[in-house]
Amino acid sequence: MKPKQRLQKVIAAAGVASRRTAEKLILAGKVKVNGQIVRELGTKVGNNDAVQVNGKLVEQEKKEYYLFYKPRGVISAVSDNHKRKVVVDYFPDVTERIYPIGRLDYDTSGILLLTNDGELANQLMHPRFKVAKTYLAKVKGVPTKEQLRQLQQGVVIDGRKTAPAKIKKVAIKRENSLWQLTIHEGRNHQVKKMFAAIGHPVSKLKRERYGFLDLDGLISGQYRRLTTSEVERLKNLIKQ
Repeated sequence: MKPKQRLQKVIAAAGVASRRTAEKLILAGKVKVNGQIVRELGTKVGNNDAVQVNGKLVEQEKKEYYLFYKPRGVISAVSDNHKRKVVVDYFPDVTERIYPIGRLDYDTSGILLLTNDGELANQLMHPRFKVAKTYLAKVKGVPTKEQLRQLQQGVVIDGRKTAPAKIKKVAIKRENSLWQLTIHEGRNHQVKKMFAAIGHPVSKLKRERYGFLDLDGLISGQYRRLTTSEVERLKNLIKQ
């Protein structure tokens, strides 16, 4: 039998709210366990306990973790108002309610993690944990050494300077070039905006690595379940 866990952790893991917000909800009397309001943050609950937040039952699902090779032309979401294809369409046999950790742009391919572990998802997306993400970018033209140095030191996008990045040349062609860029931030359209800021817009983008994880063994549109040791390594990234 799975050991009991702190109430705020169960709420966060279900994706209802962050752990800090869950604590506030408990203190405000918005959480019930087996029909009784609970205000103690140290309260522990098990799988057989009925937890409600604002009157809604919290589903304690078995935690699932997947690595997906997202194709271009797919939305990083669980649904789309315009009926476009979304990433969960590629998981017809998964019965748990999974969702992507962060997002990749519609026209960007590559590694994307999906889970129903809300707490881990929130932690991995938080910039202070600095999880490295490596992209392969095809850009128009060939950046100069000075422009590459700007990327390494940080460029200003949306009024704010980016953190230092690592960049490596992959290939140079007549009208475009291929670069490997590693960042640990996750701002909206960040890689595209960084290259645009130095005058070399991105024409094609793929995320090759997420932390220690890569796409080895997968083709576009395929996924695999993360191993227990991989999940533990992800959690250790956050602890470090």
